[in-house]
Amino acid sequence: MVNAIKGVFISCDIPMAQFIVNMNNSMPSSQKFIIHILDSTHLFVQPHVEGMIRSAVAEFRDQNSYEKPA
Repeated sequence: MVNAIKGVFISCDIPMAQFIVNMNNSMPSSQKFIIHILDSTHLFVQPHVEGMIRSAVAEFRDQNSYEKPA
């Protein structure tokens, strides 16, 4: 019999995948959201955390973006 788990497939570059893995590792064990790390650029996560990951990535990118001084 086959076991199926609903989730979200994430494809990203290596640094962003490491950011997501680090975010997962900082959570308590009851709130960890990564179902499986497929390889260095692909993750399978629980579907309810998609919005949280998107907002954390957007905030991370905003903090690490260069803005030319006026």
